[in-house]
Amino acid sequence: MSGYTVADHLVDRLAELGVDRVFGVPGDYSLAMLDHVTHHPTVRWTGCTNELNAGYAADGYGRLRGIAALCTTFGVGELSAINAIAGAYAEHVPVVHVVGAPALTAQAQRRPVHHTLGDGVFGHFTAMHADITCARASLTPENAVAEIDRVLRAVRDRRLPGYLVVPADVAAAPVPEATTPLPPAVDTTDPEALAGLVDAARRLLETAASPDDVAVLAGLIVHRLGAAETLADLLAAGPLPHATTPWAKSLVDESAPRFAGTYTGAASPPATRTAVEDAAVLIVAGVTFTDLDSGMFTQHITRNRTIDVGPRSATVGAATFAPVELPTALAALRPLVAEVAARRSGPAPSEPLAAPTPAADAAPDDQALSQTSLWREVSAALRTGDVVLADQGTSFYGMAPHRLPAGVTFVGQPLWASIGYTLPALLGTCTAHPGHRGVLLIGDGAAQMTATELATVLRERIPAVIVVVDNDGYTVERAIHGPAEPYNDIARWDWPTLARAMGDGEHLAATRATTVGELRAAFADATEHPDRVTLVQAVVPRDDVPDLLAALTRVLGARPTPEPAPEPAR
Repeated sequence: MSGYTVADHLVDRLAELGVDRVFGVPGDYSLAMLDHVTHHPTVRWTGCTNELNAGYAADGYGRLRGIAALCTTFGVGELSAINAIAGAYAEHVPVVHVVGAPALTAQAQRRPVHHTLGDGVFGHFTAMHADITCARASLTPENAVAEIDRVLRAVRDRRLPGYLVVPADVAAAPVPEATTPLPPAVDTTDPEALAGLVDAARRLLETAASPDDVAVLAGLIVHRLGAAETLADLLAAGPLPHATTPWAKSLVDESAPRFAGTYTGAASPPATRTAVEDAAVLIVAGVTFTDLDSGMFTQHITRNRTIDVGPRSATVGAATFAPVELPTALAALRPLVAEVAARRSGPAPSEPLAAPTPAADAAPDDQALSQTSLWREVSAALRTGDVVLADQGTSFYGMAPHRLPAGVTFVGQPLWASIGYTLPALLGTCTAHPGHRGVLLIGDGAAQMTATELATVLRERIPAVIVVVDNDGYTVERAIHGPAEPYNDIARWDWPTLARAMGDGEHLAATRATTVGELRAAFADATEHPDRVTLVQAVVPRDDVPDLLAALTRVLGARPTPEPAPEPAR
């Protein structure tokens, strides 16, 4: 390599934004560009077993790091990853997808080269990304620098995926080296709109006698917009009773006494419903109610007593104020909460609002594992600093009601809900957050979809505990419909043997647990050997589901099947 090129500019800009690795699978159209990654002083390459898994890994990395990078080849590679990019878009994860493409010379001649549809048209796949990315660009030597900067700024500022097509000859094109950093993000808040919000919010908060009458329900967007600390300051100003949706689990310290639990509409514990639904004033921060996040839309939020803060607008009752950025709005509400706190007549309550997780020593060692005992034991084994990834299904909804220790990060995907996501995401989150143990909770059916990435986890020497929940198939689907139908069956795998076949035996301990005691022993061994992977095949009854998931699947299963449309008149 000689001179400064488009590829150098791209990798340097990624590093400037905090990216220290690029996930992906190499292809001949991207190989020369990848040389600039592997030779970069701070960015490294992390190759995955397939492009979908690489996309999931980048998604996990982006959730914790604030931005991530994925590199695939044209056509076959990028389309293998498109499910992961769509999931990142749905869940507001900033991932830059870099696609190595055929050289502009081949494109100009409309040649039917490999990895294309053979029709000489090279824009098909860019069009497929139009609805799942916030910015896209096909680079040329003339536009490369400006377009790279534009797309990366959009990804950073909008917290959504972006897409860059880099033809092989463009990657090597010379460009001037950047002398200034990317411009910082701009707060678009209108001062008059903010003043109107503060005035309306103050009037509503004046109806509350004390902070105990004011509650906060926080959602995922607070995290995505980098406002977790601002939210914590707002809560501390009361202190205020507060809850999160399952999508935002671990956004706040769940060990705090004013934490009221995880709110899932009518499926919530009574104490959580009371704190949220009966508050004199409810501050809703960054919440998007989805079906599985809201108890199938059974949330009960009264608008005339609600201050609702969205990403770029806020409402108080029926009045809307925009543009107002969420971090700015939360910061402006803090002094108002402090004013309410000054009206408190006595000391702040110290009793916990929500019951703690039941003690893990309640079950004898020889008791067979169940969904109840499994998640109780997992919760008890967590420690400060862990990154917990719970795959959609029994794992996510088994863990959602359990209070996490302070300093634990929780990752799930309840909106896009692509099963198998969390195994490759374990690779991404642990490389984004080095020095922290990953705890992966995943069903056997989900794990079979992305199992090959376990080899990369072992190769990268990721410290992790992996619990594969062996319930003999798609238990969530059985609970919804067809409990005995063959479409909910899967092949039985011997997970400890499979893991050992993937290599690095010194970095791996793998076992099968059918009782509470065997699971406890596996976690104790993991604590003694924190730098290795401990895999546990946890066997539970086939039709056993957590209480929260049972409530949700009952609603799903009760939905009527649409009647067929009538035959047209003849």
